[in-house]
Amino acid sequence: MPLTLHAAVIPGWLQMLGAARALIDKAQDWCAEHQVDPADLLGARLADDMLPLAYQWKSCRVHSRGAIEGLRAGSFSPDMSTPPASFAAAAALIDDAAGFLQALDPAELEDLAAKTVGFSINDVVLMEFTGTNFLLGFSQPNFYFHMTAAYAILRARGVPVGKVDYLGAMPLGG
Repeated sequence: MPLTLHAAVIPGWLQMLGAARALIDKAQDWCAEHQVDPADLLGARLADDMLPLAYQWKSCRVHSRGAIEGLRAGSFSPDMSTPPASFAAAAALIDDAAGFLQALDPAELEDLAAKTVGFSINDVVLMEFTGTNFLLGFSQPNFYFHMTAAYAILRARGVPVGKVDYLGAMPLGG
């Protein structure tokens, strides 16, 4: 049986969203324990020209739930909304994305695999993809980039997270 688009994308996103949720909780606890203003950590960057931690978590939602919504609509654009201003708001975004993906009908995603989706900025289509290529070649790499950036920011700021925290609950069994 061939691998479905749903199987290639959704379980990994759910695993990472679970890990992101745990990282948010760990970061919040670390701030409380070390008397660090949560806004300082949420605004932390690895480099001056990089977007902050809160944006990275927002982007995990954008490149999971937002990607599916964009695929449904046939158009995906960068999300210019304000990143979450608190750990609770970041957690709510992650929880929202996970709930959305858990409720997604696998058959619907397979039906969208051949659909054309345009990536646009300011209503100018810059790239067109099939649904499969959009999810596997654009949104999935972006999702993992932002998840990795969030993890790296936490590590760089001294939050005690490791590879197991990044991986989250891995699917086991046969």
